[in-house]
Amino acid sequence: MAEAPRGFEEYVAARQAGLLRTAYLLTGHRQDAEDLVQQALIKVVPHWHRIEGEPDAYVRTVMVRENVSRWRRRRWREVLTHESRDPVLEQDRSDRLDLQRALAQLAPRQRAVVVLRFLEDRSVAETAALLGVGEGTVKSQTSAGLARLRDLLPGVEGQEAVGRSVASAWSPASRNPTER
Repeated sequence: MAEAPRGFEEYVAARQAGLLRTAYLLTGHRQDAEDLVQQALIKVVPHWHRIEGEPDAYVRTVMVRENVSRWRRRRWREVLTHESRDPVLEQDRSDRLDLQRALAQLAPRQRAVVVLRFLEDRSVAETAALLGVGEGTVKSQTSAGLARLRDLLPGVEGQEAVGRSVASAWSPASRNPTER
C-alpha cells in the first residue's frame, strides 16, 4: 500500500470531527457522512502536494460535489419518509430533531447552501466558489431553502431567525452528532 503524502495524516487527525460534522449536515445520516468524508479524502490525496497549505476549501468543495453526485446516483432508489429510524437522532434534543428533519427535506443544493452559509459561516462569495455556481444562485438557493425551513419549522419566523436557529442548533458548543 502506498504511503500517504506528508502532512495528510496530521490534517485528517486534526480536522476529522469538523469534516464529519459538515458531512453529517449534508447527508443527514452518520454512516453516509463517514462514507462521504472517506470518498472526499480519497479524491484529495492525489492533489495533496498542491493544496497542502490550505486544504479546507478544496476538501469542502470535493465533499459538497461528491454529495450532490451521490444524491443524483441514489435518488431513484431511496424513498424518503417523515420518520427517521436513526438511533442517533432519537437521543437528540427536540429542536435538533426538528432541524434535522427539516434539513433532510431540502433539495441537496439548498441543503448545501444552508449548511455552508449558516453552519460553516461562509460568505455568499465563498459558498459560490465552493459549489462552483454564481453568487446569484447562492442567494436564490439560500432564500428558497430558508423559506422551506420556515414552512417546516413553524415556531421560527423570518429569514434571520431561521438562519440563527440553524446555526445555534449546530454550534460548536452543541454536541457533535457524529461523535456518539
